[in-house]
Amino acid sequence: MNGQFLSVYDVTVKIKKLLDTSAALQNVWVRAEISNFKKHSRGHMYFTLKDDRSRLQSVMFAGSNKSLRFTPENGMGVLVRGDISVYEPFGQYQFYVKEMQPDGIGDLYLAFEQLKKKLEAAGYFEESRKKPLPRIPERIAVVTSPTGAAVRDIVTTLRRRYPLAKVTLLPVLVQGPHASGSISRAVRQADEAGIFEVMIIGRGGGSLEELWAFNEEEVAKAVFESQTPVVSAVGHETDVTISDFTADLRAPTPTAAAEMVVPDIQEMRAFTAERHARLQRTMIQHMKQAGDQLKRLENSYAFKYPKKLLEEKEQQLDMMQERLKRSLRQASQEQQQRLQSWHERLKNVHPEKQAASQREKAEQLEKNLVRTMELLMKNKNQQLSMQVSKLDLLSPLQLMKKGYSLVYNEEKSLIKSIEDTYEGGAVTIRLQDGSLDCTVKKQVQEERKGL
Repeated sequence: MNGQFLSVYDVTVKIKKLLDTSAALQNVWVRAEISNFKKHSRGHMYFTLKDDRSRLQSVMFAGSNKSLRFTPENGMGVLVRGDISVYEPFGQYQFYVKEMQPDGIGDLYLAFEQLKKKLEAAGYFEESRKKPLPRIPERIAVVTSPTGAAVRDIVTTLRRRYPLAKVTLLPVLVQGPHASGSISRAVRQADEAGIFEVMIIGRGGGSLEELWAFNEEEVAKAVFESQTPVVSAVGHETDVTISDFTADLRAPTPTAAAEMVVPDIQEMRAFTAERHARLQRTMIQHMKQAGDQLKRLENSYAFKYPKKLLEEKEQQLDMMQERLKRSLRQASQEQQQRLQSWHERLKNVHPEKQAASQREKAEQLEKNLVRTMELLMKNKNQQLSMQVSKLDLLSPLQLMKKGYSLVYNEEKSLIKSIEDTYEGGAVTIRLQDGSLDCTVKKQVQEERKGL
């Protein structure tokens, strides 16, 4: 066999990778019964989840189980959430629990989480759609049970803080199978009436089952669709319901909801009194300042001698008119000077004047060019005469004037030796003033002697 073998660890790692990357095995909910429960001294919990057909080894580490409000026991039915993975040293898969709820309450909790995710995805909880509460409401609707501590706390707080507000109670069921329909109908009735500026819905504290009506989708939808601002006040501060997320404002308690909805009339009176006192002080101060200013004006020169003041002002007006005239004349002269200056500058750059200037320059350049060419021609003629003289000294014609001649053979080649021709051959003798055509009768070899 030539294939590469895998170790047991390699196989285990591959299986673990497959499980860890499977979305179907991550963040899953399991309903089961606990058995073989054991809590380690370090806080980790080890147990088996089982039903009537199978078993699943499970672990819940201390970081996840420290928030449990109960102690798991053998035989307890639970709802658990976690991930399926492999414990590599033993090569066995197990369930890593992140969250645990007792079965029964766990059903409600799971339903709560599912509805919360659904409504959040639909935009029910967006802050941008939440409506502001009126600062001083005149009519307030209260949707709650007519019996119980919640309605007494709300009405008592509203009357104590702001007795001018008109409070209307819309009695509803706040727990039981028909409570959600009763609450949603009351919310819609109050909103459709169009006379209420704000609405409070809520009840006193209780268990999750008792508060469940405020976790129903029809209540959340009625609150979401209400055009009247809604304040949710369900249970105690630690109780959280779907209506709290959907409402425009959540109050930790019914009493706190009443405090949020209306201002404190005593604080308003104190504020008004403080503003009234400040306004009085300001008015007294302004009146005193105005009186002082009036006295200064009464004692001023203008009030005592108005005619003299008028005459002085007329004189000042005359002086200012003269000054204005001088300024206008000076400005006009300066403007004329600037115009004249610009006129001269424009004349200097006029095309006709520019053309005349360029013509003068061209004529002067032409004269300079002629003088330069004449001087250059004179110099070149002198240089040419000197070169011609030098060439005459080297010219064969000058030698011919002294009695020398040039002899050419039939091929018109200069004869420098008797070997360049032959007896009977034709030769041409070139003289100073002409040439002679001759025939060679005899060749005579002469021995050349040294000097």
